[in-house]
Amino acid sequence: MNEQGLHFGTGYAGGGALAASRNRVLRNTYWLLALSMVPTVLGAWVGVSTGIMASMGMGLSAIVFLAGAFGFMFAIEKTKESATGVAVLLAFTFFMGLMLSRLLAAILGFKNGSGLIMTAFGGTAVVFFGMATLATVIKRDLSNMGKFLFVGALILMVVGLVNIFLQSSALMMTLSVLAIVIFSGFMLFDIKRVIDGGETNYISATLAIYLDIYNVFQSLLSILGIVGGERD
Repeated sequence: MNEQGLHFGTGYAGGGALAASRNRVLRNTYWLLALSMVPTVLGAWVGVSTGIMASMGMGLSAIVFLAGAFGFMFAIEKTKESATGVAVLLAFTFFMGLMLSRLLAAILGFKNGSGLIMTAFGGTAVVFFGMATLATVIKRDLSNMGKFLFVGALILMVVGLVNIFLQSSALMMTLSVLAIVIFSGFMLFDIKRVIDGGETNYISATLAIYLDIYNVFQSLLSILGIVGGERD
């Protein structure tokens, strides 16, 4: 009886330590995610104020975005086990804010531009809190979702690059709607991975969830600009 009790106590302690570790990763992820919004806003402000992205052609800005984004993501993965990873991640979010400035400047050109941005922000917050809540409620394993979501994101990227040259509003609208669906799914998938212990590094977790939020916000803002923008 004593031996069984000892084994039971050890298992309970191990389970408690595992749960505490997962909660710590999730808590650190949320804190870093909140912090990452500061350089994003700063980067967007710099971009809108200087017009640096607007001065680039669509082709050049796409090249800068792809090269910068993948370069930063590679650097984040290389440094994620140290404090340097946090600094690189925050630099990346500044860069992403800068990249967002072209769209923000276009939206601010509408009479109701500020309202559209706040609506997109509010809608993105609702999606995030909804997916975060859902991730804590769902008990089943969602790991198989990742493959389908990745394929969907890949198709979106390829068609999006094509649309840079086509400049089709209808295609942009379709892509934006699909992006909201796909990256909302990614948001659920990425948060659930942290909760289940599939992701144990809070910097990597923050990067994944940040990109989900960024894409949902950008897509929602694009839709609002197309259907709700009011010109003077």
